[in-house]
Amino acid sequence: MASPSASRYFIAIPFLLLLYMKTLYADFNVSFASKSSNFESLFAFHGDAKLVTGDDHMSVVQISGSVVPSAGRVLYRKPIKLVDGNPRKLVSFAMNFVFSLSSEKGDGLAFVMAPIGHPANVFDSGSFGLLVGSKIKFLAVEFDMNGNHVGIDVDSLVSVRVRNISSVNLTLSSGEKLQSWIDYEANSKRLEVRLGKLGEIKPVDPLLYYPVDLFMKWNKTEVLFSLSSASGNSSQKCNLYSWSLKLRTVPQWMHSEPLDPTALVVKKKVLKVHEKSDCALTILAALIFGTGCGALGALLVLFIWTIMGYKRPVVPEDYAVQAIDFESKKAKVVDQSIKDVKNQLGA
Repeated sequence: MASPSASRYFIAIPFLLLLYMKTLYADFNVSFASKSSNFESLFAFHGDAKLVTGDDHMSVVQISGSVVPSAGRVLYRKPIKLVDGNPRKLVSFAMNFVFSLSSEKGDGLAFVMAPIGHPANVFDSGSFGLLVGSKIKFLAVEFDMNGNHVGIDVDSLVSVRVRNISSVNLTLSSGEKLQSWIDYEANSKRLEVRLGKLGEIKPVDPLLYYPVDLFMKWNKTEVLFSLSSASGNSSQKCNLYSWSLKLRTVPQWMHSEPLDPTALVVKKKVLKVHEKSDCALTILAALIFGTGCGALGALLVLFIWTIMGYKRPVVPEDYAVQAIDFESKKAKVVDQSIKDVKNQLGA
């Protein structure tokens, strides 16, 4: 039975873990259907983005679609630190949001990461209302209705990674609620994007991923997160129902080196053409080695045979004399028996 002092320590461990985890995580989880939430303290609405009542009589954020053409943006007010603490701890994040896009032809929705100083209230005629040709570096995950695809954009609207979501039986223009998971792991420097219908569990395998060092990309500056949409010349509506974000810093002792993909590649052996001289030397060496082994084996057999020969049994001298006497006595008895037989016959 554990002592009272040990029991107190075990009871205190969960509380210490909770306190430790609280220092590692900073998050928000907002459902826009709850009118009691203080949206203004968390989010800024730019352009045509506004809070409206949806078809189910619940509050939603309509990012675009109130007018033609329309463009809007929802900005999370608090800048995100990509590094925290001293000593330095890199920051990872896990984000989830629920949205829907109507069937009218439009651009779609984009999640945008940009450094402080990016003009969030300024829109361009380009896709998703993003500024094109600006010197400000950004990273975006686009949900483009035109090609029914998800793409990752880096400082340009030309995607560096693209995946058509028809392969996973999803359609952006269906009007149904879709749920997206965007995760960044600072240790492996990897951005992953997942997508599914509302109510489905988070897929194990990402829809697409991209290796990127966000900390080095923005030269250690803080960044802003936003969701942006533009309808173009259509009445496409983009609605946002909920948005959650979790930030996590990993202690220094938990850091690991990123996985090297080349380590998983099976290395093929290069066939080497041997010259004739090399082959002759190899054969000669094999013959010499085989002859030496045979000679050693023969010597070993002779040595063992010699040892076993010296161990043959030797008859004692007394035993040999007794055996000779026994044989002579036996011969005399036989001779006497022959003489007796002859006498009897002569009589």
